[in-house]
Amino acid sequence: MNKNIAIMGCGWLGLPLAQKFIEKGYKVNGTTTSEDKISLLAAKGIHPFLISLSETEISGDMNSFLTHADILILNVPPKLRGEHKENYVKKMQLVLKAIKSSTVRKIVFVSSTSVYGDIDGEVTEDTKPEPSTESGRQLLECEELFQNEPELETTVIRFGGLIGPNRNPITMLSKRKNLKNGNAPINLIHLNDCIRIIYKSVKENWGQDLFNAVFPYHPDKRDYYSLQAIKHKLQLPEYADNTDKKGKLIRSYNLTNVKDFRFTTTL
Repeated sequence: MNKNIAIMGCGWLGLPLAQKFIEKGYKVNGTTTSEDKISLLAAKGIHPFLISLSETEISGDMNSFLTHADILILNVPPKLRGEHKENYVKKMQLVLKAIKSSTVRKIVFVSSTSVYGDIDGEVTEDTKPEPSTESGRQLLECEELFQNEPELETTVIRFGGLIGPNRNPITMLSKRKNLKNGNAPINLIHLNDCIRIIYKSVKENWGQDLFNAVFPYHPDKRDYYSLQAIKHKLQLPEYADNTDKKGKLIRSYNLTNVKDFRFTTTL
């Protein structure tokens, strides 16, 4: 088993993920876009690299970052909110070009269930994605970009909404009024399970495949976030009643039925 991993994006998910691999005896190269975090990564046992992506160039020593690594975990979400929107696909095309000039031949691409868009009803990996946001559209295009590259083997993991330390959707939803789709089910996953899934995908070499990753607990948003608001002592969000949409309920079929993965951290 190869013990050299490169993790692009050592933030909320990538940093504890890197620590998991180090605990298991892996050597880890990791990137950050913040010079202030270089010492933090080094203190955690990560070989740190200051690398940032734009639509036209990669700033930093990408060649050294990828040197001696056979596996790259690509954990760089699109930035498509606010004033400074980007072309995520162009950025990933630059990353792909750099990968093809390196020793890396295995990719774990961290994606999102947002690629399914506003589909109603149950969703599995066999469901055709119909992204309804620019972020979802670009993520789907990048999934295909890497999976269609014959020189690489790419595992795509579509995570649901991320929840964990210092991250809970209720902090953004509290006090908001007239929210839509209160009857739709939640599709969330805890950080701990995200880390376990990615680690297992590398350890067991899951290969060229696709996985939904959502905790199998799907109360409706109105009930779940009302309880979360009470738990965190926040003002309850208010949902509009006039909605006929059922919302999508995402099943992690390939994880639980094919790979026998069992979720451990409740929401």
